Amino acid sequence: MSGSDELYDVIILGCGPAGLSAGIYAGRARLRTLIVEKGADGGQIAITDEIENYPGQIAGESGPSLIARMTEQAKKFGAERVNDVVKEVRLSGPVKEIVCGGGSYRAKSVIAATGANPRPIGCKGEEAFVGKGVSYCATCDANFFEGLDVYVAGGGDSAVEEAVYLTKFARKVTVIHRRGELRAAKSIQEKAFANPKIFFFWDSVVEELHGDELLCGITVRNVKTGELTRVDANEDDGMLGLFGFIGFIPRSELFRGMLDMDGGYIVTDEDMHTNIPGVFAAGDVRKKSLRQVVTAAADGAIAAVQAEKYLDV
Repeated sequence: MSGSDELYDVIILGCGPAGLSAGIYAGRARLRTLIVEKGADGGQIAITDEIENYPGQIAGESGPSLIARMTEQAKKFGAERVNDVVKEVRLSGPVKEIVCGGGSYRAKSVIAATGANPRPIGCKGEEAFVGKGVSYCATCDANFFEGLDVYVAGGGDSAVEEAVYLTKFARKVTVIHRRGELRAAKSIQEKAFANPKIFFFWDSVVEELHGDELLCGITVRNVKTGELTRVDANEDDGMLGLFGFIGFIPRSELFRGMLDMDGGYIVTDEDMHTNIPGVFAAGDVRKKSLRQVVTAAADGAIAAVQAEKYLDV
């Protein structure tokens, strides 16, 4: 599909749990629905190896398996799909326009479910080693570090969960956390502390990365004492791995200057309304207290129902 003269009832930007949930609810309500996504379905959850806390999940549930079922549901209820990159959004007035690389699409309402990107670790040399030892996705890249020493920056749920996952591949996993205790849920912490392959650098941050073509060394700084510690890859290995899990940056650039934001996150009320009539936001791009699959799916459902009500006025 490359552009359309059709006037949709709702265009959903993003195909993660929030966007797919919105597509399911909008489709079931018989709204003419278009979902626009530039990449693969699923957003962040598509790179999650294991899900344990989604209500009603099946045994051995992974991000990709859950998203595959959501995608089929949205398709079943008639939501149309287009893979394209959104270049510009025009949200004022009763008809909204989404300008993509392959054409423009119009709708009476829009749901922004564009998600968030991993936040960089913020150390010297990071950019030079992305894909050469530095990664932000354990599920994607863990197998590249089979039998090697791996370091994880972060101390929240994602960081500790992914550290545990990485022990399936790495010889040793060391968590580098700027505080003296983890922020992850207690149940997740218990798994990490019970794992003999997981170690910790407390009160520390990654200061600088070293290497030629591949990441071979990391300098870690103690935030309390200022002491610098250099760790190097085993001579026989020739490299080590560093995974960053220190939060996300909302994908909200398209909406700057149009939608109210706080720290880059789109501000909505509890019914997903933004400051522009007919424009809603859902999922990780929205300012909220909890970013999980279950809350993203709830956001999407609410946004779709509110879009339907907006269209009925």
